[in-house]
Amino acid sequence: MTNQYKKLVRPLLQVAITVVFFACSKIDDYKGVVSNDTTKPDPVSNVQIKNGPGSAILTYALPKSDNILYVQATYLINDKVSRQTKSSFYSDTINVSGFAKSQDYKVLLYTVSRANVQSDPVEVTVHPDTPPYIQAFNTIKTKADFGGININVLNSFKGDLGIIAINNNPVTKQFEIVNQNYTNKDSINYSLRGYDTIPVKFGFYVTDPWGNISDTFFTTVKPIYELQQDKSKFSRYVLPTDAKTGFGWEIEYLWNGNTGSPGYHTEQPIQPLVWPAVITFDMGKAAKLSRYTIWDRGIDGSGNWLWQAGAPTSWTFWGRLSAPVDETMPTGANVPAVGQASPNGWINLGTFHLPAKPSGLPNPQYTNADLDFWNAGFSFNFNLDLPKVRYLRFQCLENASLTNNFFNITELTFWGDPR
Repeated sequence: MTNQYKKLVRPLLQVAITVVFFACSKIDDYKGVVSNDTTKPDPVSNVQIKNGPGSAILTYALPKSDNILYVQATYLINDKVSRQTKSSFYSDTINVSGFAKSQDYKVLLYTVSRANVQSDPVEVTVHPDTPPYIQAFNTIKTKADFGGININVLNSFKGDLGIIAINNNPVTKQFEIVNQNYTNKDSINYSLRGYDTIPVKFGFYVTDPWGNISDTFFTTVKPIYELQQDKSKFSRYVLPTDAKTGFGWEIEYLWNGNTGSPGYHTEQPIQPLVWPAVITFDMGKAAKLSRYTIWDRGIDGSGNWLWQAGAPTSWTFWGRLSAPVDETMPTGANVPAVGQASPNGWINLGTFHLPAKPSGLPNPQYTNADLDFWNAGFSFNFNLDLPKVRYLRFQCLENASLTNNFFNITELTFWGDPR
């Protein structure tokens, strides 16, 4: 088991964590009608507090005046940083957020008139719950992975967080940032790779949009050996239930090193139609697989195929070590758990899904970022507990056009330990 420990240190490179990924909350200008009434407005009253994770919601009663423009809250979120939050006179609620800890904080509430005159302050005390960045930090788990380290973090409140990885630079002998993962997903799981199979010490800390920084979690792991599988050894292995090839796009194109067209294409439509459709091939050598990248048909002479047509949107990989035995692969409730075998001995290596288009634009529209995302291929990890396999079956469960009677792929690359 990986030895892990936590050390309460402030990372050396704090400047680097102020990243443009996090956009601070915009405060409206509240440019209302200019007033000549410079009378000091009355303050809010009957303030009620509802504490939340790293935040609090304050409700109040506004004074009876047509000259009020907004309510302003002023408060410290940590020992140094002061924030202001504003809420228009149309609302009786203001949200104060970004607090570094779960403790008492003073908040000053002012009403501000259209002549930009502040009322006397109303002081209240909030006690936010544990902020999301600290909650997430307390859930960090790591383990050795192929070529590096796997990181798992729970972000229960879906806060905007940065998971920052640091590593000891062998030249400078200083810890330096090696990866920054910004997300608001509730479950964070990713790997850092490219490391030799010798013990490596990593540190991880969590940041939020307000510049709060957690302690640092240190761990030492020994990366697992990983090698890209030798495509020169790959070959087709046709079984009776495999889909037939169409348009001259042969299965060998899946490992020719060309991520563009042509690739592999089934008949369109597959006849007689059997769906989900499968194809089978031999890697030529057994390996404990760690990950793979899949490339789909993109933009070629015949059109734009991004997130369209025969691109698989969900699929299952099946594998086995011994010579293949044909069968109609299980689907639905009959699918064995990952790592478990079908009736004829095909091991479920996992079901995977095509990532969504980053821009969210409807087809056939796309941005340059969408195109770059597509052309880079889509990478997925295999479960670390899977056994060695040599023969693979790709089972397409759904295609992008939802016709579910054909599919195509242009390239596959696998990594793992063949020893």
